[in-house]
Amino acid sequence: MAQAPELKLVPTPGQTIGPFYGYALPYARDNELASQANPNSVRLHGVITDGNGEVIPDALLEIWQADEHGNVVSRDGSLVRDGYTFTGWGRVAVDNVGHYTFTTVNPGPTEAGKAPFIMLTVFARGLLNRLFTRIYLPEDTQALANDPLLASLSEAERSTLIATREQDGSLRFDIRLQGENETVFLSYPRES
Repeated sequence: MAQAPELKLVPTPGQTIGPFYGYALPYARDNELASQANPNSVRLHGVITDGNGEVIPDALLEIWQADEHGNVVSRDGSLVRDGYTFTGWGRVAVDNVGHYTFTTVNPGPTEAGKAPFIMLTVFARGLLNRLFTRIYLPEDTQALANDPLLASLSEAERSTLIATREQDGSLRFDIRLQGENETVFLSYPRES
């Protein structure tokens, strides 16, 4: 009986993120936490760039936040997009020039005197793990000054976490993954 020739197996390239399956990512109105018709709605938008300042055309972003009264939504239905239910969660794929847009509300502070913020998660090619950061609202300077996270950072680092309020009332928050003006990203210890 003849021996089969020995095959040399070559490993396939590693995958940093994905695969993504179209039936779940994205879904209809995934970036609308609130209806644009809601008088309290606000546009959160910006651009995501790499360490060279080049736009990243295929990132996926998620936000988590409290409602305008500081209540963290804790009921089922985060995928509900009926124009009436605020779920506190949204997802968006950036466009081919790295731009993203969410329709949401300005979050309220979860405790009196606390600085309101939106949690942001970044998924993108080249990232072995997702990245976490916060988007702070710019208005309450006293609450921002008292925030423990912001107080632990240099002034330059703090500025990467505070959104800009534009003349139309929207929030602008650009994300820089590396390099000069790199957005501050957070790490969370893993539970054993």
